[in-house]
Amino acid sequence: MKKIFFLIPILLLISCKSKVVSTNSKEISIEKAESKFVKINNSSIDEFQKTKAYEFGKRILMTCNTSKFKVFDKTEATNSVIKNITQERLTKTCLKFRLRYGDFIDLDLISIYKNTFEKTTVFRFKALYKKKIANKELRLSLNYNNQVSAVQSLDWVDIFQP
Repeated sequence: MKKIFFLIPILLLISCKSKVVSTNSKEISIEKAESKFVKINNSSIDEFQKTKAYEFGKRILMTCNTSKFKVFDKTEATNSVIKNITQERLTKTCLKFRLRYGDFIDLDLISIYKNTFEKTTVFRFKALYKKKIANKELRLSLNYNNQVSAVQSLDWVDIFQP
């Protein structure tokens, strides 16, 4: 019986140390993820690509004001994006955004990153809303065919975090 009481604290100490090691491996994988993104000067990207990304982003967020969404076709977006961005999902998200931030006004292109691993271009837009408390980011990725390959809405952070 005394041996059991002696072994339990030792086992707890060993299990706690193994958790610390797994946290360090997560930090390493985050560092690797950051290294695949390269910041690009806004002027070095083709104006056509910037305009296309802006129009796609605005088309998505204007749904919040108009409640109408023109579905992406296969030349504009990848199959996964077409499948995930539906009128129902946008309506749900837009309802939350309108209550918190008011009407959507416009997008402001802040920075552009090249994902060297997936060969996509990531456009970071700051979404402007009627209420000044709104600090939202719209991240839109275009693949090598200029198709939307990913769309994310995040809280705004000044430093890019993949």
